Amino acid sequence: MTDADDADSTASATDANASAGGPNGPTGTEASAADDDFTVTPYAVEGEVDYGRLLERFGADRLTDEQVERFPDHPLLRRRIYYAGRDVDQFLDAAEAGETHSIVTGRGPSGPMHLGHVMPFYLAKRIQDETGARVFVPLSDDEKYLLKEQSSDEIREHARDNLKDLLAVGFDPERTRFVIDGPDADAVYPTATRVAKRVTQSTVDATYGEPPNVGLSFYPAVQATHLLLPQLLHGSHPTLVPVAIDQDPHVRVCRDVAGKEAFDVQKPGALLGKFLPSLDGPGKMSASDDAPGIELTDDPDDARDKIAQYTYSGGRVDVDEHREHGGDPEVDVAYQLLYYFLEPDDERVERLAREYRDGELLSGELKEIAAERLGEFLRDHQRRRAALGPLAEELAPYRLTDEERARLGATVV
Repeated sequence: MTDADDADSTASATDANASAGGPNGPTGTEASAADDDFTVTPYAVEGEVDYGRLLERFGADRLTDEQVERFPDHPLLRRRIYYAGRDVDQFLDAAEAGETHSIVTGRGPSGPMHLGHVMPFYLAKRIQDETGARVFVPLSDDEKYLLKEQSSDEIREHARDNLKDLLAVGFDPERTRFVIDGPDADAVYPTATRVAKRVTQSTVDATYGEPPNVGLSFYPAVQATHLLLPQLLHGSHPTLVPVAIDQDPHVRVCRDVAGKEAFDVQKPGALLGKFLPSLDGPGKMSASDDAPGIELTDDPDDARDKIAQYTYSGGRVDVDEHREHGGDPEVDVAYQLLYYFLEPDDERVERLAREYRDGELLSGELKEIAAERLGEFLRDHQRRRAALGPLAEELAPYRLTDEERARLGATVV
């Protein structure tokens, strides 16, 4: 499963920066959502997304208060950034009973990681820390080569860079596996072959549009394999996939395959999230936006400048009008960055919204608060990243063991 590109992201799930259709990427139909107002597919997100309408089209359920309370505490859940899902209760039941349960959320290495990409990984780490969940992180280097106008060397370098950021998150190596499609092809592709036999071309076309090459026509089988890996290694058990909602079609294809009698597995569940907004307004943070994204390797001072220069403001045109009428935190990107996860204190984030609406807090002051929190987050992440030793040594405990590779390699029979 690749990542939610800009939430790649949030999903997994894949890098959603490619244009819909044409040589740069397929466009979704049946298992995606597109209308005159907005488009949401695994490869493109355009317009102002209506998250309620997406649930109606994708058939997922909103998280209930009870379900959120059963999860380990995290602002992404408390504040309903991750707001919907499938088969969430089965995962929570297993976690509470101390039974095997797993998380799958991945990364498509087509460029540097930014804030939107890393959200599901920090959420997965919190769940792992609290419940002991196994975490599988697939890296879809092969898909990015098929999808992007980049050489294999460029994709490989992006993967190495992304792996440093993933290691800096701090997963438990005994309960975490990073699976890289290219180097781990002997483990991934035997199962992908079995999956491919049970996915029709009409399903691929209906979900993703007509693929621009035969590699991407096959790739949904690899996506589904990513989601089945925990169960193929550790037996049938609940698996949860936290991704941005544009990546949900991948989960749905896998659930269809998992329901077939050839696989002794449970259908993977989903935890679906909203997009981290682009700095220049509603939408999702993406390297392809006019405004820059905030990369995890940005110098905190440079990130502060991006906040000051590019973040869309919900404030008024001048100070006097703002003092009188107040601002709108719902569209103010600096506030949204705080709300999503940079400010963990619920009371403080609510107070900031109230003061902004009342005109007590100015847009520049709100940007400064967001820049401070962002700087703290980046410094902590970069400190852990800088402390890593040689990549091969740091990565070794997270790779599939010889026994695990042999077990997966045998599943084609």
